Amino acid sequence: MARPKTPLLSTELIRDAALRLIDRDGLAGLSMRKLAQELNVQAASLYSHYATKDELLADIAAQITHDVDTTGFADGNWRSGLEIWARSYRAALARHPNMVPFIASGPGRRDAALRRANAIHGGLVAAGWPPREATLIGASTTYLVVGAAMNSFARGFDDDARVYRDRYPNLSQAHRLAEHADEVDHESFELALKSFLDGLDYRFAAITGDSSDPR
Repeated sequence: MARPKTPLLSTELIRDAALRLIDRDGLAGLSMRKLAQELNVQAASLYSHYATKDELLADIAAQITHDVDTTGFADGNWRSGLEIWARSYRAALARHPNMVPFIASGPGRRDAALRRANAIHGGLVAAGWPPREATLIGASTTYLVVGAAMNSFARGFDDDARVYRDRYPNLSQAHRLAEHADEVDHESFELALKSFLDGLDYRFAAITGDSSDPR
C-alpha cells in the first residue's frame, strides 16, 4: 500500500488536540496516552514530534502567548508598556484558563517567554527603574494578571437571589453578578491595574526624583 502523501500527524495537529483536551479536562486531564486516543494513533507516534509532555506544553504555551505585546516599552514610557503588556497578557491567558498554572510557573527555557521577560525588564530599566525594582514590578504585574485570568470572581456567585436574601443582606444583589460577569471582571481588572500603576508613579518619583506624569 502506498504511503499517504501527507503525514497523519503534525506538531500543529498534536498541539491543537492537546489544547482541546486541556480546555475540556484541565492540565491533569492531559496525558500522551489520552492524546493518542483522541487522535486515534499509538502513543509512540507522538514522540517523534514531541519528546516529552513538557515539550508539548511549552509549545502550547508559546502558541497561547504569541500575541502578548511588549512593544509598548520601546518608546521609554514604562507605564504604557506595562498597560499594553498586562492587558494583552490577560486576554491571552483568559482564553485558556486551564493552561494558566503552567504558563505562570515561569519562563523556564521557553525562548519566546524569555524574550518577553528580557524586553519587559530592559524596558523598565531603560526608563529609569533600578534592576531590582524592575524585577519586582515584572513579578507583581504577573501576579495581578494571573489572578485575573485564572477564574471569574463574578461567576463564583449563585444566581438565585434567595441564597443571599436573609442571611447575607449586604449581598442582596450578588445574584446578578454572574449575569454581568464579563463587565464586572473587565472593570475590576482595569481598576486593579490602574491602582497598581498609580502606586508605581509615586514609587518611581520617590526613587528617581522624577515627578513628571508618565501617562
